[in-house]
Amino acid sequence: MLRITPLIVGLLSFLLCLGTPAPNLVRSQVAAPPPRLGQVNFPTSCGPEAQPSMETGVALLHSFQYKQADQSFSEAAKRDPKCALAYWGKAMTHYEQLWEFPSERSLKHGAEEIQHAQAAGASTERERGYIAAAAAFYLADSKLSETQRVQAYSTALAELHKKHADDVNAAAFYALSLVALAEQQEVDAQPNRIAAIAILEPLCRKAPNNPGPAHYLIHATDTPEFAPQGLEAARAYSKIAPDSSHALHMPSHIFVRLGLWQESISSNIAASASAAKATHEHRSAPHYQFHALDFLNYSYLQSGQESKAREMVKELENVPGADDESIAEHQAWFAARNAFESHRWKEAAALAIPQVPRESQESTYRVRSIAAAHLRDAGAARQNLAKFVDISSEEQGKSHHHGNKTPDKSVEQMEVEGWVALAERKTDDAVKTLRSAADREDADGVDSLAMPAREMLADMLLELKRPSEALTEYKAALKNSPHRFDSLYGAAHAAQLAGDAAAANAYYAKLMETSAPSADRAELSEAKSYLATASKIK
Repeated sequence: MLRITPLIVGLLSFLLCLGTPAPNLVRSQVAAPPPRLGQVNFPTSCGPEAQPSMETGVALLHSFQYKQADQSFSEAAKRDPKCALAYWGKAMTHYEQLWEFPSERSLKHGAEEIQHAQAAGASTERERGYIAAAAAFYLADSKLSETQRVQAYSTALAELHKKHADDVNAAAFYALSLVALAEQQEVDAQPNRIAAIAILEPLCRKAPNNPGPAHYLIHATDTPEFAPQGLEAARAYSKIAPDSSHALHMPSHIFVRLGLWQESISSNIAASASAAKATHEHRSAPHYQFHALDFLNYSYLQSGQESKAREMVKELENVPGADDESIAEHQAWFAARNAFESHRWKEAAALAIPQVPRESQESTYRVRSIAAAHLRDAGAARQNLAKFVDISSEEQGKSHHHGNKTPDKSVEQMEVEGWVALAERKTDDAVKTLRSAADREDADGVDSLAMPAREMLADMLLELKRPSEALTEYKAALKNSPHRFDSLYGAAHAAQLAGDAAAANAYYAKLMETSAPSADRAELSEAKSYLATASKIK
């Protein structure tokens, strides 16, 4: 290591005063270290001066850091304008797989970049295969639906993977396309998800420092039934790419699925700080931090830390680079969730309608309706339901613009209708509607950040003084959403009312075990009291 002596410092000061550049040897001592994004081996026929930027771009692409990836691929194209895969990389930054289908504008930009790639003329069959796969997506017939475009892309990647079985990145991108296809499909999505897992698990062992396999395996296993298979990858990914805010956040998808609340909290605190730093340095967009904070808010609630969850509504104002509308939208969502998850029904029923675009008011009307139903205010429940359905129908209509179909009623609408029916004293209809919602949700997949319909059904049965039936539903809810605070508390309370002391003791004990030391939910006092009494009886 170079030791900078007072003489060198004096010389540097003199040179700087003269306007002379400092020696390269010394300048290198203050240069920022390269970002730790994992190790990607992505050989190309591009010039050697472009190769480092290409591999950095692919590493960033694997971690969904699209803006930074575009910057890296642009640098590669600048260093070697004939580097065809640089334009392929730029095109792929417009396809945010698993997030949003590209807008018409993004499709246009992606198509233009692929045409540049084709014009540049890749010199190897493998490179032409990458470009052909992207072309199958971007240059497809405009009449194709979203799912058909994704299928065309996946089919082309399957061919690339078949011809170049040793290409880790091609295999990883192919597996990701299968996950994207699974999330596009309304029915029979499991075969694609299972196929993706079968590709990614051995890839994680073959290339343990490549961020793609670990990241995509987390997405592939982000379901109740597959989550345990993603835990090893979840705990590895943040170590593979510690300078990617998304890599720091992604493990929490599995942690939440498995009810590992403290691991999720730690993951998202780190991800939020990393995302804020990247936004300050103009390397990233605010949505990375918003996404991490969404998981953090939910995890605080499930670990019994209501005060910390509530503090986050104000803290959202500190997200760097975020516009007022985005902040207001997230504040409204967090406020609604905090009241809803904590069963603060008076607070939830009185939530102010946020001054945000109509589509972002949907969750507030939904929570207000369910809360009013809990308070047996049938009129207010029905009014808020009408507003919710109006907005929801409008949003479902927009989803048809790429040819994909949506069901007539969402699970969320069925949930609200069930509670409204209860408020209107249509008990049988209420239970039937919520049971149908729970069955549909179990079949389609339970949202990892939402109160399950099965738990709501259990809550309703408990309100109707049917604790044994409620306990059965709480048990079922906990299979898909382990360690949820309200399911554990509800199961314990239902077991207690049903006279099942052993089950009540077990659920109250689990509730205490999974809650944080600083947890402040009021229900914990009841759990402590019950366990203390049970201990004395023994």
